[in-house]
Amino acid sequence: MRRIAIYPGSFDPVTYGHLDIIKRAVKIFDKVIVAVAHNSEKEPLFSVPERVELLKKATKGIKGIEVDDFHGLVVDYVRRKNARVVVRGLRMISDFEYEFQMALTNRKLTDDVETIFMMPSEAYSYLSSKLIKEAASLGANLKGFVPGFVEKAIKSKLK
Repeated sequence: MRRIAIYPGSFDPVTYGHLDIIKRAVKIFDKVIVAVAHNSEKEPLFSVPERVELLKKATKGIKGIEVDDFHGLVVDYVRRKNARVVVRGLRMISDFEYEFQMALTNRKLTDDVETIFMMPSEAYSYLSSKLIKEAASLGANLKGFVPGFVEKAIKSKLK
């Protein structure tokens, strides 16, 4: 049986922190599906198709990765993909409370899906997509935070 994990998120935009978690996860699982969530409550910079394309380009060359998008509950998507594990990144202690609530809620919804928390490398532990977008809007150089093509896409969107 193949070990499949789902790494869900908004990925608006994909950062080196996300890519670090993806690279760590493929060392553990046979297949990692990076799943872009349709979330009407957030106001993303990029559309879902744009985020999927940026992720595909960013993960090109990483074996065992599939990029997809989904609507609805993550646990329903996990089941549809015949997976049993949700991978979530924890950057700082401030992420823990929200992620813990989500994991417990998902467990209450279904007891056959587990959540695995992974920490990024220290170099990326402070990165967030929100911070990247804010820095970009103020004219910051994003080298070291996101791939060059992502920086270009962000700056193009912010014009």
